[in-house]
Amino acid sequence: MTADLTLHVATIDQLDAPTLYRLLRLRSDVFVVEQGDPYPELDGRDLEPTAVHLWLTRGDDPVGYLRILDEPDGAARIGRVVVAPDARGAGLAGRLMSAALERIGARRCVLAAQVQLGDFYARYGFSVTGPEFLDGSIPHLPMARPAPQ
Repeated sequence: MTADLTLHVATIDQLDAPTLYRLLRLRSDVFVVEQGDPYPELDGRDLEPTAVHLWLTRGDDPVGYLRILDEPDGAARIGRVVVAPDARGAGLAGRLMSAALERIGARRCVLAAQVQLGDFYARYGFSVTGPEFLDGSIPHLPMARPAPQ
């Protein structure tokens, strides 16, 4: 059920320590533990002053998350899209993507999609822009969505 979820948006200076911990724990639990890919998930970009964190909570517990970063060429980068295992199948990633793209507005947007999720991102106007590559040990596709006209 998604009616009991709350969408949050914050920059790093607006996040308190317990909330940041819960968000990073969700990411680590899925990307490192569940997916069995021990890589440096904490890349320092969460601390960029213009990084925007979007997440959905049920009570205090985050059940979905993504971040938006500013790229040097002016594009927005969506990354770290994650949904808690017990919340999957309810459209939460789509809800987060819609909120992110609304916030990004008329900017070009890029992301690195896990290969099996390429079709999901294509529904939001993204297309593959280069060859498959490994991020950690997981195959990814570079994808972009042009700025809306």
